[in-house]
Amino acid sequence: MRTLSDNALPYRHEKQNRRHYGNMLRLKEWLGGLAFTIIIAAAAYGLSLLPGFNRLGQMALAIGVAVIYRQLFGYPEQWRRGIQLASKQLLRFAIILFGLRLNIGTVLQQGWGLLLQAAIVALFAIGLTVWLARRLKADFSLSLLLGIGTGICGAAAIAAVSPILKSRDGDTAIGAGLIALIGTITAVGYTLLQPLLPLSAEQYGAWAGISLHEIAHVALAAQPAGEDAVVMGLLAKLARVFMLIPLSFALILIMKRTNKGKGKAAAKITFPWFLLGFMAMSAFGTFSAHTAFAISDSVLKLLAQAATFLLAMAMVGLGLNVDLKAVRAKALRPLAAVSITTVLLSAGTLLVQLFL
Repeated sequence: MRTLSDNALPYRHEKQNRRHYGNMLRLKEWLGGLAFTIIIAAAAYGLSLLPGFNRLGQMALAIGVAVIYRQLFGYPEQWRRGIQLASKQLLRFAIILFGLRLNIGTVLQQGWGLLLQAAIVALFAIGLTVWLARRLKADFSLSLLLGIGTGICGAAAIAAVSPILKSRDGDTAIGAGLIALIGTITAVGYTLLQPLLPLSAEQYGAWAGISLHEIAHVALAAQPAGEDAVVMGLLAKLARVFMLIPLSFALILIMKRTNKGKGKAAAKITFPWFLLGFMAMSAFGTFSAHTAFAISDSVLKLLAQAATFLLAMAMVGLGLNVDLKAVRAKALRPLAAVSITTVLLSAGTLLVQLFL
């Protein structure tokens, strides 16, 4: 004679099977999405080694390939979970690794002058871009991201502040792609101007470091002037990367004040805990340099390459959210604003190097 518990056994087995199937499906979505972003990031790396494409860099190329894929084939919905994992969690981990590139001690040893210049540049770039965006009636969210990328450290800064500003993934991707493009064009222009400028190698390097968007752009522009220019350029750039820390905390306070009184959900600003990881890695790289825990240059280089590759994977995920029709409608005016800012920033910092 069958009991009630016997009748319940098939139901329990069916429920377990459904749960197992759901877990396997989610795992497939995660692994498939991660594999997809790895393949595109690897393809972007390969392209970045080719003449011409090497001017753009791996992150910009990763966004470009992802955007083209989206327009031709649509968003790969079957891998959405894994793609979102790359564009959010892996992005934060990459920012943490990026902290190893900031040696706080080196910046401070060179004096507070570099930090003061970096702060002025950051405030100028962000303030002018936002002001121009308002005058041009450009999209504010995208313009703010572009201003931060111009003033701090390019796509990495945009990726770091996007969670604080609650920016849309599409805006983050567009901002990172545009800042990489503008920075590359500007860096190439610097290399053409370098033989014509009455600047020493150190002055030229300082100009590149204090005005260009990303570390890769600084290295590209400074390399023709020699090793001294590269060292000085990277040092000046590190001072600007340092500005990412106070800027992030300032943005948190601004967002809290802005959203105060607009409801509990709106007022809640999630603290970007990965920034603590960024600071911890910076401190570790700085203070372990002369201890038994010091990281060798080869390992640091490998970690920097890993951070760049992870950022490229994240940019693939962000690039898949870009709809080119929307870009044409909203990106032209922010692009005009940040282009004007870039030209004025380059001209102003050049005058400082020439006459001070």
